[in-house]
Amino acid sequence: MTTTRFAPSPTGYIHIGNLRTALMNYLIARQNGGQFILRLDDTDPERSKEEYVDGIKEDLTWLGLTWDRVERQSDRLDRYNEAMDQLRASGRLYECFETPVELDLKRKKQLNMGKPPVYDRAGLNLTDAEKDALRAERGNGHWRFKLDHERIEWNDGVLGDISIDAASVSDPVLIRADGQYLYTPASVCDDIDFGVTHVVRGSDHVTNTATQIQIIKALGGTVPEFAHHSLLTDADGGALSKRLGTLSLRDLRAAGIEPMAMLSQLARLGSADPVELRSQMQELVDGFDISKFGSAPTKFDVEDLKPLTAKVNHGRDFADVSDYISKIGVPADQAEAFWTLMRENITLLSDLEGWWALLRDGAEPVIEDEDTDFVAQALSMMPEMPFDETSWGTWTKAVKDATGRKGRGLFMPLRKALTGQAHGPDMGQLLPLMQVIRAK
Repeated sequence: MTTTRFAPSPTGYIHIGNLRTALMNYLIARQNGGQFILRLDDTDPERSKEEYVDGIKEDLTWLGLTWDRVERQSDRLDRYNEAMDQLRASGRLYECFETPVELDLKRKKQLNMGKPPVYDRAGLNLTDAEKDALRAERGNGHWRFKLDHERIEWNDGVLGDISIDAASVSDPVLIRADGQYLYTPASVCDDIDFGVTHVVRGSDHVTNTATQIQIIKALGGTVPEFAHHSLLTDADGGALSKRLGTLSLRDLRAAGIEPMAMLSQLARLGSADPVELRSQMQELVDGFDISKFGSAPTKFDVEDLKPLTAKVNHGRDFADVSDYISKIGVPADQAEAFWTLMRENITLLSDLEGWWALLRDGAEPVIEDEDTDFVAQALSMMPEMPFDETSWGTWTKAVKDATGRKGRGLFMPLRKALTGQAHGPDMGQLLPLMQVIRAK
């Protein structure tokens, strides 16, 4: 069975980069009738918080990315201990004692000599007596996985054939000196035990994947299919990571961005297919093809979500928004007419608040100097409230006959005087909803 996973750390809220990874894994699982696992990488007890666990679940639920099971790494520490004992017994895990300063000096020395900064495996040459002495002096060491110095190869779902010389990569640290597991060993154990068949993640993980393939094989597991998508940049091509604080899903939701707008964009962004708004998740599932995605950095502009959100809102029925319209104070007898008129004139649902305030309280008139006398004459001819669907046409015809103005010269000054805006809904339908005319 096809099994994928989304593995956020509950040390913060989901951002756009996380979502892209989650969505791709979700779509692959659903496309193949498989299983989508939400795996919480919560092995860091100081930074992991339950409020972020709840926030991650809330965000995924809002987006419609339903999971089939939840796994928490903090519940599996005994399993990781067992796996690491297996690697120690096979000679693939060894203890090292260098401090960060010492490692940095080694790297600088290698670079100065024109050599790649690869760990020199000094820890492998320590005798038991030397290890005991170092433990007494420095405490427990950290543990590295001993890579077989051979080429590690796989066919990547996005990048194609990949071949990495393991000799060019440092033996990865799997366990810190304080005993805390790093990302790699826990992730590998989980992928083996949960039967993960496909792993989609960012291209910054390619080297990690090479080492993980060897660890999976050393533990007797089956290597899943890997695909490494491009990294997102901002609209100017800069690193998106510097701006992730402003691109958390909850911030975008608070700003009024619609879930399907977000999903429609990220399901195609960076692929050969154009971004098109979809109305149902199944459309995204059916149209997803990981092989169509490229490796080049992909620009993401949050402003591109707004026209997609506008399309979502333009297609909504009154029943979908009636509670919101009631909440902002629109009377029930005007609510449906208000929505019918306004939905083509908004981007975000919150834009309705401004329109309702205009209708309820009136707008500050905008009157050009050359139109002052014309507007004054027109307003003196304006019928009394309440207005109906014929009021605008009847009034403007009378003004036209009296002033000789027509077309834009007739209608635009009157629109700006009544609404304070040069654009908006059809005035014939808007006028009956207006409760205050501040220009009079």
